[in-house]
Amino acid sequence: MDLWSAMLARHTVRRYTEAPLPPHEKTTLIDQMERLNHTFHLSMTLVTDAPAPFGALSSAFTKGVKNYFVLSGPKSPALAEQIGYASASLMLLAQTLGLNTWWIGATFSRSMVKKASPLAPGDALIGIIAVGYGQTQGEPHISKPSDQIAHYDGVTPDWFSSGTDALLLAPTALNRQAFELYGREDEVLLRCRRGPFSAVDLGIGKYFFEAGAGKENFHWAKEGSLSIPSISQ
Repeated sequence: MDLWSAMLARHTVRRYTEAPLPPHEKTTLIDQMERLNHTFHLSMTLVTDAPAPFGALSSAFTKGVKNYFVLSGPKSPALAEQIGYASASLMLLAQTLGLNTWWIGATFSRSMVKKASPLAPGDALIGIIAVGYGQTQGEPHISKPSDQIAHYDGVTPDWFSSGTDALLLAPTALNRQAFELYGREDEVLLRCRRGPFSAVDLGIGKYFFEAGAGKENFHWAKEGSLSIPSISQ
């Protein structure tokens, strides 16, 4: 499965089978996680064959979660966005391996997660990603029309349209898709309006846009270098 197919196939899955992660898939995920940790100076770990990290909430809305990435790193203003970007890479890699995922930001037991994977001093826990074989493949989320989030100054190139389509496939908190995307020539600026996990959503969104547009076709503009018209409310 290629990356575009993975973006199309990836949906939130909350219920998993008892099948363990095969050794090859587990090693592939850990290798990528460690590369991302090195690149972004993060402290992510993969917990396997552990009790579901939900406490009393476990049976209410989920089943079979026993493998999950712990999304953590040294506290910094950039941490949440970096975690978002890195976690998008992990979710899509898992999908290419035939696995399913669920990005969880609030409805888990932080104490159970920290017991399973203790944090280093100075680290912050941003969220977790459940990973495994889903009982179903999940359902597509409802996406906004592209013209509600995106504007290109001039004739829209194919790469920008493809990047926008990919961006709208990205998981976001509460499915807000609170993106504002603006392009001019080979510059692109992406913002995410303030809300729950907006910085994480921004990082995830950047990864998905890059995957759809092709990193070779554009570069990210610095904040303030491009003015963004009112795109959506």
